[in-house]
Amino acid sequence: MAFDEQTFNQFLAARDDPDWVVQRRKAAFEAFASMPMPERSHEEWRRTDIRTFSFDNYVPLGALSPTHRKGQFDVDSVPVRLFEGTGVAGHRVVVDGVELERDDPEGLAESGVVFCTMDEAVRKYPDLVRPLLLTRAVDPTYDKFAAAHAAFWSGGLFLYVPRNVVIDRPLHVVLALATPGAADLSHTLIVLEEGAEATLFSELVSPPDIGSGLHVGATEVLLGPRSRLRLVQLEDFGLKVWNFRHQRALVGRDAALHWAVGALGSKLSKVNQEVVLEARGAEADVSGIMFGRDRQHLSYHTRQLHLAGETRSDLLYRGALTDRSRVVWRGMIRVEKGALKTDAYQRNDNLILSDHARADSIPGLEIEADDVRCTHGATAGHVDPDQVFYARSRGIDHDEAVHLIVEGFFTDVIERIQIPTVRAALRAAVAEKLGFRLGAAEEAFELAVV
Repeated sequence: MAFDEQTFNQFLAARDDPDWVVQRRKAAFEAFASMPMPERSHEEWRRTDIRTFSFDNYVPLGALSPTHRKGQFDVDSVPVRLFEGTGVAGHRVVVDGVELERDDPEGLAESGVVFCTMDEAVRKYPDLVRPLLLTRAVDPTYDKFAAAHAAFWSGGLFLYVPRNVVIDRPLHVVLALATPGAADLSHTLIVLEEGAEATLFSELVSPPDIGSGLHVGATEVLLGPRSRLRLVQLEDFGLKVWNFRHQRALVGRDAALHWAVGALGSKLSKVNQEVVLEARGAEADVSGIMFGRDRQHLSYHTRQLHLAGETRSDLLYRGALTDRSRVVWRGMIRVEKGALKTDAYQRNDNLILSDHARADSIPGLEIEADDVRCTHGATAGHVDPDQVFYARSRGIDHDEAVHLIVEGFFTDVIERIQIPTVRAALRAAVAEKLGFRLGAAEEAFELAVV
């Protein structure tokens, strides 16, 4: 068994973790070993079948030597999309848990900004990391995958921005899985103190032809009062990679989170994403695009938890599905007692591009307070044949017409992202998944109109 006690001991021996990290890992491994795999009888897993998945088939990256891992990777073999033309302030490439490229934030170290891997963070900045790592945001005992992550995490990213420090250009990180048969368990911890501002582009990728692989990740976001974070996450794994993630953000008083997710690739993705509005004035805008092809299964469970009154959340996810792919979105707005004047909205729309694709949308509300405004909606449908007919009457072939319609379908989500280069990158990614050169259908349409 690859995630057995012997492998765990090898993993610990290969690392240089502080004692407090080792103790937390041991507690998490005990939880992992005692927990059963999720079953389809559980509501959360009812529509996601993982009976063919086994931890036995994968080896945690941290149990492999850094020399072995570094030698497996070709930097040009993964689809990095959010870097070129952005003008980032700092850049990291972490492959199989090993940092291969490092460009430190310009002039920010003097301000106390920390931008490094989690491995480095627990050794160099224990006073910052110890109170927050898997303590307040992500629960390491939520399920077997969360416990596996807490026991075997390696690599990943730590971003800390001190009080009132503003990073006016984006930071960028690539967390890549490159070894076939390996399990990447990268962890991301983002901490913004009061009045801090930052933008982070995070890409979770693998070579398209990597073969079978496993990603079990976690993202923790902690925003202090009046802080501002723009977080863009792009997931583009190969079609034989299993992807399990827990993501949770805690948003403080008068703080704002803009969180955009692009789910473009994997064999199966099961992602839990939650935003917690902890204090008055907290705001969260969450956007997501999901594109399924082949036999991909993308399952995203989102939760907007309002603990305090006068808070706002707005979530919009859209999915497009081809071939025999399936998208499952299950959303919940939860308003606790006393959270008066909460304003919360969630919506999921799906565009089905083949007769064999399927979309399941399950929105939900749990309201424990009066004087709130909470609404939700969900839609699913095929491409409108009238729209295709209109495009074809202008000389555009069927496939190009579908591309135009899909791009228009995603426009509302993409336009919520405030960085033009990211919007362009997401449009290009969708076009690539459809098999188009970006702009080809638009050029055909312009020529037809003329």
